[in-house]
Amino acid sequence: MKRRGTRRHPKNEFTAIIERDGKWFISYCHESPGANGQGRTKAEARQSLAAAIALILDDRRRDGLRALPRDAVREKVVVG
Repeated sequence: MKRRGTRRHPKNEFTAIIERDGKWFISYCHESPGANGQGRTKAEARQSLAAAIALILDDRRRDGLRALPRDAVREKVVVG
């Protein structure tokens, strides 16, 4: 049951691949090429990866907006 006055925000979900490398954990994501993270624990590696994905998505959004014509219509699309 959905409460009135609350707004659900769509979540972006990605797959974290986490591997041990000596004393470190490394993480990467096939859905976001170039995103990777590291940490002394799996949780740190996952958090580092999440920050990298957020930076990449923000950069791609900003880069995409630079090339828009002035008369282009911008609308939100929700997936999921």
